[in-house]
Amino acid sequence: MAHLLGPVGLSETDNSVYLALATTPRGTAQDVADSAELPLPAVRRALRTLTAAGLVTTLLARPMRYVVAPPEVSIEALVSRRQQELEGLRAAARELALRLRETPASAESSLVEILEGNDVIQHRLAQMQLGAREEVLIIDAPPYLHGTPVQNDQELVALGRGVRYRSLYHGPALALPGHYAQMMACIELGEQARTLASAPMKMMIVDRRVALMPVSFASAETRTRLLVHAAPLVEGLVMCFEALWDQAAPVLGGQDAAERTATLSERDRQVLSLMAAGLKDQAIARALGVAQRTVVRRIGEMMTTLGADTRFQAGLLAARRGWL
Repeated sequence: MAHLLGPVGLSETDNSVYLALATTPRGTAQDVADSAELPLPAVRRALRTLTAAGLVTTLLARPMRYVVAPPEVSIEALVSRRQQELEGLRAAARELALRLRETPASAESSLVEILEGNDVIQHRLAQMQLGAREEVLIIDAPPYLHGTPVQNDQELVALGRGVRYRSLYHGPALALPGHYAQMMACIELGEQARTLASAPMKMMIVDRRVALMPVSFASAETRTRLLVHAAPLVEGLVMCFEALWDQAAPVLGGQDAAERTATLSERDRQVLSLMAAGLKDQAIARALGVAQRTVVRRIGEMMTTLGADTRFQAGLLAARRGWL
Protein backbone atom coordinates (compact mmCIF):
# COMPACT_ATOMS: atom_id res chain seq x y z
CA MET A 1 0.00 0.00 0.00
CA ALA A 2 1.10 3.55 -0.62
CA HIS A 3 1.28 6.09 2.19
CA LEU A 4 -1.70 4.60 4.04
CA LEU A 5 -1.30 6.65 7.22
CA GLY A 6 -0.49 9.98 5.54
CA PRO A 7 -4.05 11.38 5.90
CA VAL A 8 -3.83 11.04 9.69
CA GLY A 9 -0.53 12.91 9.90
CA LEU A 10 1.94 10.04 10.20
CA SER A 11 5.21 9.92 8.29
CA GLU A 12 6.29 7.56 5.54
CA THR A 13 8.62 5.83 8.00
CA ASP A 14 5.71 5.33 10.42
CA ASN A 15 3.70 3.92 7.52
CA SER A 16 6.51 1.52 6.46
CA VAL A 17 6.99 0.25 10.01
CA TYR A 18 3.22 -0.26 10.44
CA LEU A 19 2.95 -2.30 7.24
CA ALA A 20 6.10 -4.29 8.07
CA LEU A 21 4.73 -5.13 11.53
CA ALA A 22 1.48 -6.28 9.92
CA THR A 23 3.49 -9.02 8.17
CA THR A 24 5.71 -9.67 11.19
CA PRO A 25 3.26 -10.46 14.05
CA ARG A 26 4.75 -10.40 17.54
CA GLY A 27 7.95 -9.02 16.04
CA THR A 28 10.68 -7.23 17.95
CA ALA A 29 11.97 -3.83 16.88
CA GLN A 30 14.89 -5.62 15.21
CA ASP A 31 12.54 -7.97 13.36
CA VAL A 32 10.59 -5.00 12.03
CA ALA A 33 13.79 -3.16 11.08
CA ASP A 34 14.94 -6.19 9.08
CA SER A 35 11.55 -6.55 7.39
CA ALA A 36 11.20 -2.86 6.55
CA GLU A 37 14.91 -2.46 5.70
CA LEU A 38 15.11 0.60 7.94
CA PRO A 39 17.66 1.68 10.60
CA LEU A 40 16.82 0.36 14.07
CA PRO A 41 16.72 3.85 15.75
CA ALA A 42 14.20 5.07 13.17
CA VAL A 43 12.06 1.95 13.71
CA ARG A 44 12.09 2.45 17.49
CA ARG A 45 10.89 6.07 17.07
CA ALA A 46 8.15 4.97 14.68
CA LEU A 47 6.99 2.21 17.03
CA ARG A 48 6.68 4.72 19.88
CA THR A 49 4.61 7.02 17.61
CA LEU A 50 2.38 4.17 16.43
CA THR A 51 1.87 2.94 20.00
CA ALA A 52 0.90 6.45 21.17
CA ALA A 53 -1.58 6.66 18.27
CA GLY A 54 -3.19 3.37 19.31
CA LEU A 55 -2.26 1.57 16.09
CA VAL A 56 0.24 -0.77 17.74
CA THR A 57 0.19 -2.54 21.11
CA THR A 58 3.09 -4.03 23.06
CA LEU A 59 3.37 -7.49 24.58
CA LEU A 60 4.98 -8.18 27.92
CA ALA A 61 8.06 -10.02 26.78
CA ARG A 62 11.81 -9.70 26.78
CA PRO A 63 12.80 -8.31 24.33
CA MET A 64 9.64 -6.26 23.86
CA ARG A 65 7.40 -7.40 21.04
CA TYR A 66 4.79 -5.51 19.07
CA VAL A 67 1.53 -6.36 17.37
CA VAL A 68 -0.76 -4.34 15.11
CA ALA A 69 -4.04 -3.42 16.75
CA PRO A 70 -7.16 -4.43 14.76
CA PRO A 71 -7.06 -1.92 11.88
CA GLU A 72 -10.81 -1.61 11.49
CA VAL A 73 -10.99 -0.38 15.09
CA SER A 74 -7.69 1.46 15.66
CA ILE A 75 -7.58 3.37 12.36
CA GLU A 76 -11.25 4.32 12.62
CA ALA A 77 -10.62 5.69 16.12
CA LEU A 78 -7.57 7.62 14.89
CA VAL A 79 -9.55 9.09 12.00
CA SER A 80 -12.29 10.17 14.37
CA ARG A 81 -9.79 11.89 16.66
CA ARG A 82 -8.19 13.66 13.73
CA GLN A 83 -11.58 14.87 12.51
CA GLN A 84 -12.32 16.27 15.96
CA GLU A 85 -8.95 18.05 16.00
CA LEU A 86 -9.59 19.53 12.56
CA GLU A 87 -13.04 20.72 13.60
CA GLY A 88 -11.47 22.32 16.65
CA LEU A 89 -8.87 24.01 14.42
CA ARG A 90 -11.60 25.27 12.11
CA ALA A 91 -13.53 26.75 15.03
CA ALA A 92 -10.37 28.38 16.42
CA ALA A 93 -9.62 29.86 12.99
CA ARG A 94 -13.09 31.38 12.77
CA GLU A 95 -12.68 32.90 16.23
CA LEU A 96 -9.25 34.30 15.35
CA ALA A 97 -10.62 35.81 12.13
CA LEU A 98 -13.37 37.57 14.10
CA ARG A 99 -10.80 38.97 16.55
CA LEU A 100 -8.60 40.26 13.75
CA ARG A 101 -11.52 42.02 12.10
CA GLU A 102 -12.42 43.65 15.40
CA THR A 103 -8.84 44.77 16.14
CA PRO A 104 -7.93 48.19 14.67
CA ALA A 105 -4.89 48.07 12.41
CA SER A 106 -1.79 49.66 13.88
CA ALA A 107 -1.06 52.95 12.17
CA GLU A 108 2.67 52.31 12.46
CA SER A 109 2.54 48.83 10.91
CA SER A 110 0.49 50.15 7.99
CA LEU A 111 3.09 52.85 7.29
CA VAL A 112 6.38 50.98 7.61
CA GLU A 113 7.38 47.32 7.69
CA ILE A 114 10.71 46.00 8.95
CA LEU A 115 12.20 43.26 6.77
CA GLU A 116 14.79 40.97 8.35
CA GLY A 117 17.14 38.61 6.51
CA ASN A 118 18.75 38.62 3.09
CA ASP A 119 16.33 36.07 1.63
CA VAL A 120 13.28 38.05 2.77
CA ILE A 121 14.74 41.30 1.41
CA GLN A 122 15.71 39.71 -1.90
CA HIS A 123 12.21 38.24 -2.30
CA ARG A 124 10.57 41.60 -1.63
CA LEU A 125 12.90 43.40 -4.06
CA ALA A 126 11.93 40.94 -6.78
CA GLN A 127 8.24 41.16 -5.87
CA MET A 128 8.25 44.96 -6.02
CA GLN A 129 9.86 45.08 -9.46
CA LEU A 130 7.77 42.31 -10.98
CA GLY A 131 4.67 44.17 -9.80
CA ALA A 132 5.84 47.56 -11.11
CA ARG A 133 3.52 49.17 -13.65
CA GLU A 134 5.09 52.50 -14.61
CA GLU A 135 8.40 53.49 -13.04
CA VAL A 136 11.16 52.26 -10.76
CA LEU A 137 13.64 54.69 -9.18
CA ILE A 138 16.89 53.26 -7.83
CA ILE A 139 19.86 54.69 -5.97
CA ASP A 140 22.56 52.05 -6.34
CA ALA A 141 25.20 52.32 -3.61
CA PRO A 142 27.05 50.04 -1.19
CA PRO A 143 26.77 48.10 1.00
CA TYR A 144 25.27 45.46 -1.30
CA LEU A 145 22.97 42.66 -0.21
CA HIS A 146 25.26 39.95 -1.58
CA GLY A 147 28.50 41.72 -0.67
CA THR A 148 29.15 42.71 -4.28
CA PRO A 149 26.77 44.01 -6.98
CA VAL A 150 24.85 41.38 -8.97
CA GLN A 151 22.78 41.64 -12.14
CA ASN A 152 19.22 42.78 -11.45
CA ASP A 153 17.32 40.14 -13.44
CA GLN A 154 13.94 41.54 -12.41
CA GLU A 155 14.87 44.87 -13.99
CA LEU A 156 15.63 43.19 -17.29
CA VAL A 157 12.18 41.58 -17.22
CA ALA A 158 10.42 44.81 -16.22
CA LEU A 159 12.20 46.83 -18.91
CA GLY A 160 10.91 44.32 -21.42
CA ARG A 161 7.38 45.03 -20.19
CA GLY A 162 7.86 48.75 -20.77
CA VAL A 163 8.47 49.80 -17.16
CA ARG A 164 10.64 52.93 -16.99
CA TYR A 165 13.81 52.68 -14.88
CA ARG A 166 15.89 55.61 -13.65
CA SER A 167 18.99 54.60 -11.72
CA LEU A 168 21.53 56.73 -9.86
CA TYR A 169 24.88 55.00 -9.36
CA HIS A 170 27.46 55.67 -6.68
CA GLY A 171 30.40 56.36 -8.98
CA PRO A 172 33.21 54.64 -7.05
CA ALA A 173 31.16 51.41 -6.88
CA LEU A 174 31.34 51.09 -10.66
CA ALA A 175 34.96 50.03 -10.20
CA LEU A 176 33.78 46.82 -8.50
CA PRO A 177 34.20 43.72 -10.71
CA GLY A 178 31.45 43.45 -13.30
CA HIS A 179 29.39 46.38 -12.03
CA TYR A 180 30.03 48.70 -14.96
CA ALA A 181 29.08 45.92 -17.40
CA GLN A 182 25.88 45.26 -15.42
CA MET A 183 24.95 48.93 -15.63
CA MET A 184 25.59 49.07 -19.37
CA ALA A 185 23.48 45.94 -19.96
CA CYS A 186 20.53 47.68 -18.31
CA ILE A 187 21.16 50.91 -20.23
CA GLU A 188 21.15 49.05 -23.54
CA LEU A 189 17.65 47.75 -22.66
CA GLY A 190 16.33 51.21 -21.88
CA GLU A 191 17.41 52.19 -18.36
CA GLN A 192 18.19 55.87 -17.85
CA ALA A 193 21.33 56.04 -15.74
CA ARG A 194 23.25 58.81 -14.04
CA THR A 195 26.26 58.79 -11.74
CA LEU A 196 27.24 60.71 -8.65
CA ALA A 197 30.72 61.08 -7.24
CA SER A 198 29.12 60.05 -3.94
CA ALA A 199 25.57 58.81 -3.39
CA PRO A 200 24.59 59.68 0.19
CA MET A 201 21.72 57.16 0.35
CA LYS A 202 20.40 54.01 -1.29
CA MET A 203 16.82 52.95 -1.98
CA MET A 204 14.28 51.68 -4.49
CA ILE A 205 10.94 53.36 -5.16
CA VAL A 206 8.25 51.62 -7.24
CA ASP A 207 5.44 53.55 -8.93
CA ARG A 208 5.88 56.32 -6.33
CA ARG A 209 3.79 54.28 -3.90
CA VAL A 210 6.24 52.04 -2.02
CA ALA A 211 9.93 52.36 -1.14
CA LEU A 212 12.59 50.01 0.21
CA MET A 213 15.52 51.54 2.06
CA PRO A 214 18.11 50.70 4.77
CA VAL A 215 17.44 51.34 8.42
CA SER A 216 20.52 53.58 8.42
CA PHE A 217 22.48 55.06 5.53
CA ALA A 218 25.61 55.16 7.68
CA SER A 219 25.54 51.45 8.61
CA ALA A 220 27.32 48.66 6.75
CA GLU A 221 24.61 46.21 7.87
CA THR A 222 22.52 44.79 4.99
CA ARG A 223 20.15 42.33 6.66
CA THR A 224 17.51 44.85 7.74
CA ARG A 225 15.39 47.07 5.49
CA LEU A 226 12.42 49.40 5.88
CA LEU A 227 9.49 48.95 3.50
CA VAL A 228 7.68 52.31 3.39
CA HIS A 229 4.02 52.49 2.34
CA ALA A 230 3.00 55.89 3.66
CA ALA A 231 2.30 58.33 0.83
CA PRO A 232 3.86 61.42 2.48
CA LEU A 233 7.06 59.52 3.34
CA VAL A 234 7.34 58.06 -0.16
CA GLU A 235 6.76 61.49 -1.68
CA GLY A 236 9.62 62.87 0.43
CA LEU A 237 11.92 60.10 -0.79
CA VAL A 238 10.94 60.82 -4.40
CA MET A 239 11.86 64.48 -3.85
CA CYS A 240 15.28 63.40 -2.53
CA PHE A 241 15.78 61.21 -5.57
CA GLU A 242 14.85 63.99 -8.00
CA ALA A 243 17.21 66.44 -6.29
CA LEU A 244 20.09 63.98 -6.62
CA TRP A 245 19.08 63.15 -10.20
CA ASP A 246 19.39 66.79 -11.18
CA GLN A 247 22.94 66.89 -9.79
CA ALA A 248 24.09 63.66 -11.45
CA ALA A 249 25.95 63.11 -14.73
CA PRO A 250 24.07 61.13 -17.41
CA VAL A 251 25.52 57.88 -18.71
CA LEU A 252 24.93 57.50 -22.45
CA GLY A 253 24.21 54.19 -24.08
CA GLY A 254 22.99 52.58 -27.29
CA GLN A 255 21.58 54.83 -30.04
CA ASP A 256 21.48 57.79 -27.69
CA ALA A 257 25.24 57.58 -27.23
CA ALA A 258 25.91 57.05 -30.92
CA GLU A 259 24.01 60.20 -31.83
CA ARG A 260 25.41 62.49 -29.14
CA THR A 261 29.02 61.31 -29.09
CA ALA A 262 29.66 60.71 -32.78
CA THR A 263 33.17 62.10 -32.42
CA LEU A 264 34.00 59.77 -29.51
CA SER A 265 34.99 56.13 -29.63
CA GLU A 266 33.04 53.68 -27.49
CA ARG A 267 35.98 53.39 -25.08
CA ASP A 268 36.35 57.16 -24.81
CA ARG A 269 32.66 57.44 -24.01
CA GLN A 270 33.04 54.89 -21.24
CA VAL A 271 36.09 56.66 -19.81
CA LEU A 272 34.29 59.99 -19.88
CA SER A 273 31.24 58.58 -18.11
CA LEU A 274 33.37 57.14 -15.32
CA MET A 275 35.35 60.37 -15.02
CA ALA A 276 32.07 62.20 -14.53
CA ALA A 277 31.18 59.67 -11.83
CA GLY A 278 34.26 60.78 -9.90
CA LEU A 279 36.45 57.72 -10.45
CA LYS A 280 40.21 58.07 -10.47
CA ASP A 281 42.35 56.67 -13.29
CA GLN A 282 43.13 53.43 -11.48
CA ALA A 283 39.47 52.79 -10.65
CA ILE A 284 38.42 53.55 -14.25
CA ALA A 285 41.01 51.08 -15.53
CA ARG A 286 39.77 48.43 -13.11
CA ALA A 287 36.12 48.99 -14.10
CA LEU A 288 36.88 48.73 -17.83
CA GLY A 289 39.47 45.98 -17.55
CA VAL A 290 42.24 47.98 -19.24
CA ALA A 291 45.67 49.22 -18.26
CA GLN A 292 45.86 52.46 -16.29
CA ARG A 293 48.23 53.95 -18.87
CA THR A 294 45.54 53.38 -21.51
CA VAL A 295 43.08 55.41 -19.46
CA VAL A 296 45.62 58.20 -18.92
CA ARG A 297 46.40 58.30 -22.64
CA ARG A 298 42.72 58.46 -23.67
CA ILE A 299 41.97 61.22 -21.18
CA GLY A 300 44.93 63.19 -22.48
CA GLU A 301 43.73 62.77 -26.06
CA MET A 302 40.22 63.94 -25.16
CA MET A 303 41.60 66.97 -23.32
CA THR A 304 43.65 67.83 -26.41
CA THR A 305 40.59 67.43 -28.65
CA LEU A 306 38.55 69.67 -26.34
CA GLY A 307 41.35 72.20 -25.94
CA ALA A 308 41.22 71.83 -22.15
CA ASP A 309 44.08 72.45 -19.74
CA THR A 310 42.47 70.77 -16.71
CA ARG A 311 40.06 67.90 -16.16
CA PHE A 312 37.51 70.27 -14.67
CA GLN A 313 37.65 72.41 -17.79
CA ALA A 314 37.42 69.23 -19.92
CA GLY A 315 34.24 68.29 -18.10
CA LEU A 316 32.66 71.66 -18.81
CA LEU A 317 33.64 71.56 -22.48
CA ALA A 318 32.47 67.94 -22.86
CA ALA A 319 29.09 68.89 -21.41
CA ARG A 320 28.87 71.86 -23.80
CA ARG A 321 29.48 69.53 -26.75
CA GLY A 322 26.82 67.11 -25.57
CA TRP A 323 29.33 64.44 -24.62
CA LEU A 324 27.92 64.46 -21.07
